[in-house]
Amino acid sequence: MNTPTACIPLSEIKTKPSTSAAAPDPGRFPLDQWYVAGFSSELADKPLARTFLGQKVVLFRTGAGQVAALEDRCCHRSLPLSCGTVEGTGVRCGYHGMLYAPSGQCIEIPGQERIPSKARVRAYHVVEKNQIVWIWMPKAEGAEPTRTPPDYPYHDDPRYKFGSGNYHYQAPWQLIHDNLLDLSHLGYVHLKTIGGNARLHMNAEMKVTSEGDGVKVVRLMPGSTPPPTYKAAWPFGEQCDRWQEIEFDVSHLRIWTGAVEPGTDAIDDPGRGGFHMRGFHGITPETDDTCHYFWSMSSTKHPDMPDNIEAVIEQTAFTFDEDRAIIEAQYRNMLQFGERATWTDIHVDVGGNRARRIVAKLLEQQRGGAA
Repeated sequence: MNTPTACIPLSEIKTKPSTSAAAPDPGRFPLDQWYVAGFSSELADKPLARTFLGQKVVLFRTGAGQVAALEDRCCHRSLPLSCGTVEGTGVRCGYHGMLYAPSGQCIEIPGQERIPSKARVRAYHVVEKNQIVWIWMPKAEGAEPTRTPPDYPYHDDPRYKFGSGNYHYQAPWQLIHDNLLDLSHLGYVHLKTIGGNARLHMNAEMKVTSEGDGVKVVRLMPGSTPPPTYKAAWPFGEQCDRWQEIEFDVSHLRIWTGAVEPGTDAIDDPGRGGFHMRGFHGITPETDDTCHYFWSMSSTKHPDMPDNIEAVIEQTAFTFDEDRAIIEAQYRNMLQFGERATWTDIHVDVGGNRARRIVAKLLEQQRGGAA
């Protein structure tokens, strides 16, 4: 799991400050988007340092409960504000005590009454919704959001219980898109948890559709052997009918998986019962080669197995450990082989390829607008 570090070691500080925070490169990542900055539970009484799309940000919650995000830099001597402390009205620099409001304006300089108007840092629009913290990453600094953050009601739905976590990946963000849009790998990578018959996974009935900047992949697998996670959470017999529905958005994916007893509900019925797992996957780029992965798993509970969520969350985390090992090894190999690391697509790659085309389209539009 990722444990953010507030203060950077001296050996990592560059003599020439980066300009990325002031001038985001329109060709690197899609801008004018809501990205996941974290979960509500992560913001308590300390500032939290993270880098999003190459821009260093400090997140904090005021005494009034307001979530804020500022560039992680004091305007006085450039100490990261994440090395400071959170107070009732803002975040205080840990060097000379300058206090910054959520607007980015300095509101107190110890020992000095007059506060220069230029004593401020960049502020980001953040919204806390469904226990997720969203940050607006604009193309033009200070630009207002053009839409509200996405809805994810399952964190607040009494039919579900959920747990969450986050990872820091040493790999580009789109490799995770590829992985999540192709669940055929479950039968090979996740045998101890949510896997199952590998051949059945590879031959599952699959439908891929696109609408706007989204992609949806639906996979149906009737007659499946319940994998270990399903057996731990629901009293399945020898077989179950499984479904997998993956919805891609530029900043996150929603994955609805589960199973019903054979001969009960149809697995393509939106109102089907049985065992449900609703996964939220916020994939936020950090740099060209690293990213944040914020995940949650919301699960239904069987009346005879009310504590199933603990087993589901534990095995979900184990599953993501396995995915990270695969993806980071994949990327290391890509770097090692360089231009020789070309890819040959197969039938399960349709969803991931469509997602890549969407990202490429958005980046091309940004470059055109910047010119």
